[in-house]
Parts: sequence; C-alpha cells; structure tokens
Amino acid sequence: MTSVRFRQQLLQIAAPLVVTVLVLIVWHLAVTLAEVPPIVIPSPVAVGQALVENSSRLWSASVETAKAAMAGLALSIGLGVLCAFAFSQSSLIRSAFYPYAILLQTVPIIAVAPIVVIAVERGFYGVSLIAAIISIFPVITSTTTGLLQVDPQLLELFRLNTASRWQTLWKLQLPHALPYLISGIRIAGGASIVGAIVGEFFVGSSLTGLGVMIERKRSGFDTDELYATVFVSTLLGVIMFALVTVIGEWILRRFFAMSMSGRTR
Repeated sequence: MTSVRFRQQLLQIAAPLVVTVLVLIVWHLAVTLAEVPPIVIPSPVAVGQALVENSSRLWSASVETAKAAMAGLALSIGLGVLCAFAFSQSSLIRSAFYPYAILLQTVPIIAVAPIVVIAVERGFYGVSLIAAIISIFPVITSTTTGLLQVDPQLLELFRLNTASRWQTLWKLQLPHALPYLISGIRIAGGASIVGAIVGEFFVGSSLTGLGVMIERKRSGFDTDELYATVFVSTLLGVIMFALVTVIGEWILRRFFAMSMSGRTR
C-alpha cells in the first residue's frame, strides 16, 4: 500500500512537471523556428534571464501584492461569513440582499476598481478593498449553502430540545458549513490575488506591487520582463491557493478529530 501511494504521489508531481517541460520546449522551438520578434513573444530563455535579473524587484513586488491580497481575503472572510449568517437565519433577508451579492459578482472588477481607488485612496487600502470585493462572493455562496443544507431531522431535534437560534447556528449549522467555508476560501484566495493585481493597475506609482510592474513593462514594451512578471503573478496565485488548501485541510482534520474525541467521552 505504501509503495502504491508513493507511486501515485510521484505521478501527481511528475505529470505536471513533464507537461511544463514539453510546453517550454515547444514554446522555444516555435519562437526560434518562426523567427518571432522578441518584442512580440520572447523565448523562455529570455524570460528566465529576466526572472533572474529582476528577482529582487519581483520578490518585493510579490510581497506587496500578497499583503494587499491577504488583507482583502481576511476582510472578505469576515464580511462573507457575517452575510452568510444573516442569509441563513432569515429568508426575508436572503431574498432582499442575496441578489445584490450576485450583482456584485457580475459587475466587471475592471469597471469597479477605478471607482474604489478614487473613493478610498490610491494606495494599500484601496487595493485591499478591491481584492475583498472580488473574493467575497465565493465565501458568501459557499458558507450560505453549507448553513442551509443541514439535515431537517437534526434541525427538528434541536427544536425539540428547545435550542435557541444561536445554539443551533453555533453547534449544528456552523460545523456542517465548515467544509463549505473552506472550499469558498480556497476559491477566494486565488481571486484575491487577481483583485490585488487589478487594483494595482490604477494606483500608478503609489505602490510597487506586481500590477504596477505589469503596467510599466507593458507601457515600456519590455516583453521578456512582462512575461516574467506575469509568471510570478501566476505563481503567487498558485501559492495562495495551495496555502489556503493546506491550512483548510489542517483545520478540518483538527475539527473532526476534536468532534470524534468529544463523542467518545
């Protein structure tokens, strides 16, 4: 069993690496054989050199973007969970305000971002708010779904035992919704990176994040450095997704372990 599991884990790691290597080879051959101008599509070798030469600036920009994204994600989790609590407790509130949550998701963030930046500030808080706006919807929908999809028989059992609405929410609905909440946060984590980068497009020189670097490289036609910055932005989104996934799985394991130990006592 151990060897089979090891081979499965090795395959999960090796398969995407092999695909990545093949993509890089095809990319390099296509650019070289077709003699594509570097200003249009640089070779992966040029992008790699740009990564090395600009590593310090890319690192500092990634840190700035990650800070804004994490602040926005924290805000979206707090507000999203509170909204989900309200939606789960009252069908009237859900009917009145849930369409606005959907509307917030359907409005293009590229149109909302300039308004937010002007209304708040051309700096960290404005970018964080944009990251929160784009990442709050998965938290609201996932948590609301988890809070509402509780076994009706369990709800009836709590009513028969004269449990208050708060006790039902805290001891029954919230534990049931925890996996849904983790799933929503996992999606919101990647979205917060996108929101932070989009927000940085509109702050000009007031910040030094990845979005600002992308805009500068695009304007200066530094294509190899532009590709390098986009690669780092993508990598940052993957890291955020993986980090939220690992933390979420750890929380779920701890929670269910505590639940099982409590039942056996």
